[in-house]
Amino acid sequence: MSSPQLSVWSGVGLVVGNMVGSGVFLSTGFMVQDLSGRTILVAWLVGTAFALCGALSYATLAELVPQSGGEYRYLSDLVHPALGYLAGWASVLVGFSGPVAIGAIAAAAFLKTLIPAIGTTTVAIVLVLAITLLHTANLRASQIGQDLLVALKILIVIAFLAVGLASTEWQASTGVSPQGGEGFRWSPFMASLFYIAFAFSGWNAAVYASEEFGNPKRDVARATIWGCLGVGVVYLLINWVFVANLKPEMASAVHTYEETRITLAHVLIAQWLGDTAGHVASLMMVVALISAASAMMFVGPRVCAAMAQDGFLPRIFAKADGRPPVGSVLLQGAIAIVIVLVQPFQEIMHDVSAILTLFTLVTVLTLFKVRFSRRDVKRPSAFRLVAAAAYAMLALWMLYFGLRAKTHLVLWMGLVAALALLTYGSTNVVRKMRGQPSSS
Repeated sequence: MSSPQLSVWSGVGLVVGNMVGSGVFLSTGFMVQDLSGRTILVAWLVGTAFALCGALSYATLAELVPQSGGEYRYLSDLVHPALGYLAGWASVLVGFSGPVAIGAIAAAAFLKTLIPAIGTTTVAIVLVLAITLLHTANLRASQIGQDLLVALKILIVIAFLAVGLASTEWQASTGVSPQGGEGFRWSPFMASLFYIAFAFSGWNAAVYASEEFGNPKRDVARATIWGCLGVGVVYLLINWVFVANLKPEMASAVHTYEETRITLAHVLIAQWLGDTAGHVASLMMVVALISAASAMMFVGPRVCAAMAQDGFLPRIFAKADGRPPVGSVLLQGAIAIVIVLVQPFQEIMHDVSAILTLFTLVTVLTLFKVRFSRRDVKRPSAFRLVAAAAYAMLALWMLYFGLRAKTHLVLWMGLVAALALLTYGSTNVVRKMRGQPSSS
């Protein structure tokens, strides 16, 4: 029995589902504490261009390597299996489990505005378990459940924009946060790009499930570019509404996740339509966040399954025909629960964004290796290379600003890299002992 195939529009839904979550509604709440309204809009414009350059680059890679696995597959096939193995473990341990944890934590905190007695951590764990169970069902149920959540999320975003654009005073669109002042400062601006990069994470979601598309070479590239472009426009509109309505007291709208969390969206809806509507906004955010976490839970295990298919993980994590990779889904759910229990909310957003930016940077740079040293595959066009170069330069600039004050993260990344490469070497030794071909 063949697996159900994803269409271009299912792929676009997958990209939208992964991208639109906690990031766009939380990031500006952090940014407004340090930046002016004008600077916030510039930052989101830069973030949109950044994500589109990445999407164009990954679309090219999807055409070259129409297989599931994302960075793991591209780096393994086009550079070296050891580098792909390292990227795969980064995806498994952080790249997808972190956003699932963030979505669950934020959803639980928004729910607390409606039911103050609930425990945020407990509810977050329950949500992760529920999402995990959804994606261990048969593949059709997993896809239908994910599509329904994405559809609900799109309706929520459209409703917020409709109310916001109708209620906003157009002349207010250059409002300024009192903490940020009028001046432009590089350090907070570059730091803000990490929050925006997190909000845009998921623009490459379709590449992780390439083999589940009817025509991977065509459909994955289209879904990646169309999904990213559409979400970028929506993000700019949402943040125009935020900036147009900024007031001094809104700078404290985002709290640590141990407390009740409200976003700028909640504050504005309450201002426009009353407190009851503000609480409804929180409920809408719960749905949007669960959808985003679900999308990450759908996509992430495909990386783990690809690694198992190649013999780097036990076969229990592989994907059977017509079935989701149940072992990989359970593994990602377990890691997400651990992150919920041990990591502060804002730290997860920054650290996950830094690690994702690093590995997407390495993957995008692969296009230059293909262009100048690979004769056996189609060479990327000059336009795609320009997009890749623009992505790489901004990613390097972001990483410089984001990691120079976070030496513990650099050390942690180095430790994980060393452990992953040691495991890779051990796996090759075991393969040779069993008479299997080495991956090197």
